[in-house]
Amino acid sequence: MRNKRILVAVLNWGLGHATRCIPIINELKAVGFEVIIASDGQALQLLKREFPGSTFEELPSYNIEYTKNGSLLKWKLLLETPKFIKTIKAENDLTSDLVKKYDLSGIISDNRWGVRSDLIKKNVFITHQINVLSGSTTVLSSYIQQNYIEKFDECWIPDTQGETNLSGILGHKKNFPRNVKYIGVLSRFKKKKVALIYDFLVLLSGPEPQRTILESILLKEFKNTEFRILFIRGVISQENLENSNSNIKVQNYSFGESLEESINCSRYIISRSGYTTLMDLSKLEKKAFFIPTPGQEEQKYLAKRMEKLGLAPYCRQEDFTISKLGRIANYAGLSDFGDHPLLRDRLAFFHSK
Repeated sequence: MRNKRILVAVLNWGLGHATRCIPIINELKAVGFEVIIASDGQALQLLKREFPGSTFEELPSYNIEYTKNGSLLKWKLLLETPKFIKTIKAENDLTSDLVKKYDLSGIISDNRWGVRSDLIKKNVFITHQINVLSGSTTVLSSYIQQNYIEKFDECWIPDTQGETNLSGILGHKKNFPRNVKYIGVLSRFKKKKVALIYDFLVLLSGPEPQRTILESILLKEFKNTEFRILFIRGVISQENLENSNSNIKVQNYSFGESLEESINCSRYIISRSGYTTLMDLSKLEKKAFFIPTPGQEEQKYLAKRMEKLGLAPYCRQEDFTISKLGRIANYAGLSDFGDHPLLRDRLAFFHSK
């Protein structure tokens, strides 16, 4: 008999959703499931590089772009609601076709609301946000998220359930949906004792145009620096970025073991405060400086929480100067939550009747 087939569908909103699904896909394969991987855009390209030889499907794109003015993002997304609803319907229709095409036994959807099917009763939704922070519309956005979560058979949160956790109010509430399960902090990386090569590793990510805006700010600030810097742009492209400072090494992207090595051999990390980045840096026990994406309330909350807990400093994108990096030494750095067997235990869900 063939192994059971599981569809893993990933939202293409930055690369964090794709990278945090890597350990899930690896674990599925390790326990004998056959995995069908589905996404679109750069997330799909990344997963194809990580899992060559796997079966892939392309999902409808949400075409999410940020505004140059972060304060307008919420209203831009609200105006695009009809487009999002249309995409959710399209991916739901396609999911039904994929269930039949591959005779799927289960679905794992990372933040793709439409990737579920009534044809099977093994639909899992992955998110670190039970509460979706959006400023004055937080109650509405959280209600919509929780309503969609209820449509799935289970909701897996990549965090720990107790008071010592990484996501704070995003992934925890007193009366959380009935189907919520915690699977532990996820990361595909391992901490290694290696010689330090770089003073700073810049990890860029996220939708445009904010990725490019931050890139320009950082390159301007580091133009004459004597720090040894590895600058990973977070774009899957063959186009090279011109750089006249020999102390700065620029890469468009990095994957797998190469990225793991780069983080391990860097003293400090400069990055967005996306949740997947926090999970990776916790696993590698790194000190960091965070610059949340303008308009993304979730990242602002996480950055403020890291600072309040004494783990890492942050500043607004428009306020960044190289002098602020001196604050990193005054913070403890992120700590490892340890290895949790929860994920493998949760995968037993797909074996149950």
